[in-house]
Amino acid sequence: MAGKVFFGVTMSLDGFIAPGSLGELMGKQWMELQQWIFPLRFFRENLKLGEGGEEGRDNDISRETFERTGASVMGKRMFDAGEQMWPEEAPFHTPVFVVTHEKRDPWERPGGTTFYFVNDGIEAALDQAREAAGDRDVRIAGGGATILEYLNAVLIDEFSIALSPVLFGSGIRLFDGVDADRVALEPIRAEHSPRVTHLTYAVRER
Repeated sequence: MAGKVFFGVTMSLDGFIAPGSLGELMGKQWMELQQWIFPLRFFRENLKLGEGGEEGRDNDISRETFERTGASVMGKRMFDAGEQMWPEEAPFHTPVFVVTHEKRDPWERPGGTTFYFVNDGIEAALDQAREAAGDRDVRIAGGGATILEYLNAVLIDEFSIALSPVLFGSGIRLFDGVDADRVALEPIRAEHSPRVTHLTYAVRER
């Protein structure tokens, strides 16, 4: 396969990527965590929020992540939250494969996003995503439990963290339950911006 399998998330300094409760998504703490992305020109373009927005390296990274992605995989928890919050034109614009036990017909949205519901586990979802992505990359979009499953199965090639200067105290930890005896990391790059630090690692099996 030509493309890579990757994930990219924003993480607090104490290791959390989301609040513990779905009801807290879009709350004050989560908004502080994600504050680096809201002013970006690409973010505004992708969500049809109007013209303008900030340029610069943060914007470039956001755009590059979108452009490299030919298909996405996500867990049911993330889909359930997003189904309520995403605009009618969901922000993926590619096929999205949802790992779930729910049997459901594909859900097509305006703008090129179609959600497919996969009942055969993470590897089956990834196989379908790879086929759909062609020579582009597959993004494991989330949430944290789904990312961890793929990481522990050493099905991730690389990942990026936007490290945000925020403390959560509690919530969903990105690496809570990681199989450190099996998963090894190799630093690729670190880039600083006024709002976050972008860290990228390759994943290797020990």
